[in-house]
Amino acid sequence: MPDENLIIKAVLDELQKVIIGKKDVLEKILMAILAGGHILIDDIPGVGKTTISIAFAKVLGLAQKRLQFTPDILPSDITGFSMYDRNRNEFCYVEGAAMTNILLADEINRTSPRTQSALLEVMEEGSVTVDSVTRSVPKPFIVIATQNPAGSIGTQELPESQVDRFLIRISIGYPEVEEEIAILKGIRENPLNNIKSILNAEELLALQQKTKQIYVDDSIYEYIAKLAKATRQSPAVMLGISPRGSIAAIRMTQARAMLYGRNYARPDDVVAVLKPVLQHRLIMDNRASFERNSLDKVFAEIVQTVPLPKITEH
Repeated sequence: MPDENLIIKAVLDELQKVIIGKKDVLEKILMAILAGGHILIDDIPGVGKTTISIAFAKVLGLAQKRLQFTPDILPSDITGFSMYDRNRNEFCYVEGAAMTNILLADEINRTSPRTQSALLEVMEEGSVTVDSVTRSVPKPFIVIATQNPAGSIGTQELPESQVDRFLIRISIGYPEVEEEIAILKGIRENPLNNIKSILNAEELLALQQKTKQIYVDDSIYEYIAKLAKATRQSPAVMLGISPRGSIAAIRMTQARAMLYGRNYARPDDVVAVLKPVLQHRLIMDNRASFERNSLDKVFAEIVQTVPLPKITEH
């Protein structure tokens, strides 16, 4: 896939003009977009969550809207609403923030549960319903949501049903000293002004379609299914991986193969995506939490119980 390789490399190169030293994070977000999924960026304020989201919209050549979630944001701000038009003597639909390609849902856990739940239909179905009329959102449609860690002032924990709608959940983390020096030296101008669009909506849709066609060996399907079963049977886990989580793992595995220029998936693709895809879908048992077992530790122990598949490269 030489043409796709060059395009994907150009996208990453352009993004790295804005985001310094976080290539792994950029790759995982791009994989999720190639897989047609939504992204949840969970981290402290000031590490570049919003900048990353805006950079992706610009480099991918997509329409984007940003909605800063606060306690007074209403569901209609997302879905849109009907307003009476005097001249036409009828109610007309006014678009909400969801009518775009990339919706940046900034600090999603600062708003009310009612507003958070308004994202569910649009994230899952790709449509909004206002006054019993259902309207499709533009394609592609991707939600990049950011949230501050639970316990921060003014935050409300996202319900499991909504967290499960995100294909991946990642953290950015602090930069290294050298990376932070480079960031400080570049503060004289906004780096977002110096990047260009590499793709457009139609080209991204074509890449997403090719990602779906990546070959996945039966042994990889079996591995994901056994891993999901292991999470459901673990005494440290109250709620294991659902079939939606298993599907997400396969989609991200295909996307990683696409990112690295292969038309088939390998076991190392699975290993690389397991944590951002599956970990946020696990709910730990209260006893395990009381015994100070971290989710990282529990997940790592479960993964070790299921042997990796061995496949012959095509």
